[in-house]
Amino acid sequence: MSRAARSLRTPERRAVNRTLFWSAVAALVLGLFPAGPPGEAASAAPASAAGPATRSAADWTPPLSTRGRYIVDAEGNRFKLKSGNWHGASGTWTGSGSPDDPANHHAGEMSGRIPLGLDRAPLGEIVVGFRELGLNSVRLPFSNEMVHDTRPVTDAAVAANPGLRGRTHLEVYDAAVSALTGAGLAVILNNHTNTTRWCCGLDGNERWNAGQSDRAWEDDWLFMAKRYRNNPRVVGADLYNEVRRSLWDDPNWGLGDRHDWFAASQRLGDRILQEANPDLLVIVEGINWTGVPVDGLPHGRPTLEPVQRLSHTLVTSGKLVYSAHFYDYTGPHHSGATGTGETSDPRYRDLTPAALEDVLHQQAFYVTARNDQHFTAPVWISEFGIGGRDEHGEKQRAWFENFVDQLIRADADFAYWPLVGWHEDKKGNGWALLHWDSAGRRIGVFDGDDWRAGAWSRLTGADGRTGQVPVVDRWSMLSPDHGDFVQSARMRAAGDWDTGARKAACSDGQRLAGLSHTGNRGLCTDASARDLWAPDRAHEAVRDERYVVPGRDWASGWTKLQCAPGHFLIGYSVRGAAVSAALCAPAATPLGTADRTVWFDRHDNRPPAPSGGDFAHGHYKGQCADDEYVAGVAFTRRAGAPGRPDALLCRPLR
Repeated sequence: MSRAARSLRTPERRAVNRTLFWSAVAALVLGLFPAGPPGEAASAAPASAAGPATRSAADWTPPLSTRGRYIVDAEGNRFKLKSGNWHGASGTWTGSGSPDDPANHHAGEMSGRIPLGLDRAPLGEIVVGFRELGLNSVRLPFSNEMVHDTRPVTDAAVAANPGLRGRTHLEVYDAAVSALTGAGLAVILNNHTNTTRWCCGLDGNERWNAGQSDRAWEDDWLFMAKRYRNNPRVVGADLYNEVRRSLWDDPNWGLGDRHDWFAASQRLGDRILQEANPDLLVIVEGINWTGVPVDGLPHGRPTLEPVQRLSHTLVTSGKLVYSAHFYDYTGPHHSGATGTGETSDPRYRDLTPAALEDVLHQQAFYVTARNDQHFTAPVWISEFGIGGRDEHGEKQRAWFENFVDQLIRADADFAYWPLVGWHEDKKGNGWALLHWDSAGRRIGVFDGDDWRAGAWSRLTGADGRTGQVPVVDRWSMLSPDHGDFVQSARMRAAGDWDTGARKAACSDGQRLAGLSHTGNRGLCTDASARDLWAPDRAHEAVRDERYVVPGRDWASGWTKLQCAPGHFLIGYSVRGAAVSAALCAPAATPLGTADRTVWFDRHDNRPPAPSGGDFAHGHYKGQCADDEYVAGVAFTRRAGAPGRPDALLCRPLR
């Protein structure tokens, strides 16, 4: 660490110089990034504006995408999210009493509906503090209410940043984004709450649509994604925080109603990528809580467990990241409550290291365990944290050490909660890694009296995958359970190819690899052949047997929808349970023609140790080999059969 950086830990000795220095930095930052959405200039800000600690910060090339379980930059190098949460813009008011009284805010910390600490420290100083912690990215929460609040911030809320006086809350958020990205840090936008109040309980913010319509939520996200699309270091959209049960209703994963978090996040993710910013990572958090926390009644923390049976397939491949939260006081079936809502279930801190490892794998890390599953994606532990100087509980401390070990072992992306807090004489809400008092004096996790310092250094300095990440085969699921599931941008632009049917199509660059006998699910891949579709030739929707060659009846007695020679299946449509049409695309290169029929109407028929995983749990499935393509699908309506898919025509790619 530089001498300049170390000097920040003894502010009493350099109070005058410190004030002048950071006032100058703040003026520079605010001059570079005036009110309004930051544009391309944000990424071009000189690193020296934030001090020597940030001069090597911009050592990655946006935009970010994914390759299997890893996030990579534009050059294909692994970009591990080493992040923290800079909260405040999503609100700190607890929901009772006057919002103007700090006593009615979480831990007495009143943020003023902007990132916390701007009343106590210059913006530039806060950002340099994040770099000192070893971070390369920041999760920046906001509320929908903040987006629409046209009132100026109070002078008190920005007392240490006079250049921000008179700005709206969103304009202050803009300034924070610009300062962070100007210092080389990646920013992940996080829709934390609907209303600007402290999360998370029965607070009206349980779901993305708890206090607003789905349309309003989506419109706000499109607005925010467009607002920062010219700033390439704004890299992600974290769609909603800790989706959970309201007083009466549970969220769900795939039921198709207005509480369906899978469907809502799928729809919004596609809209962001197509309508607002195709470069953003789309980050989907698992479900935080379902059920009533009473012994004897079903309840629990599903987190990412449902992903194994129903995963997202975004319209742009390589943009999906899953996330989950873990704290010592919660548990796999424990809400974290003490008193009302407390159950006899173990908390995470009650688990042995081995049991904790098993639970974390079951709830989150299984998603990253293999590269060849339909659900394979990076997992970002976007919240975890614990008290610092005033935390003396043996179980709590042991949990944090164990959890950090698990993050290191899994080489997991992470974001600590929170980064910024208040203190007076080292007392206050001790969870933050950096604290400022009312006079602007800072204490941090590395100041010699915080027990978390060793674990934090171990985490940020841990060995992990670095450098180039090779391109891997992609496997993805099609799930037209309740409506169209057309994940091809090319097919979306082509219009309705089977009016009245539910349509499914693989993402561009992939082909159909398998179907389920019931349930309408499909599996797509680009294994052994990437971007197979000839770019200058159109698709064809096949609804009859025109391409079945006499004497080559590969499913005698069954109706067969077969692609033309040199074409392969990229999708299908259904009416109810029945096959309606086969969606075929012309290949850019010659394809093999040898026929192999795969029947799956009475049992699974898949390759040994099949790639892709179980894409239709509880249903019979048929799947071609990794070096084959699907050339046709067969079904029957004889004897009242509903016309479900019964067989696939598999042919070699070459």
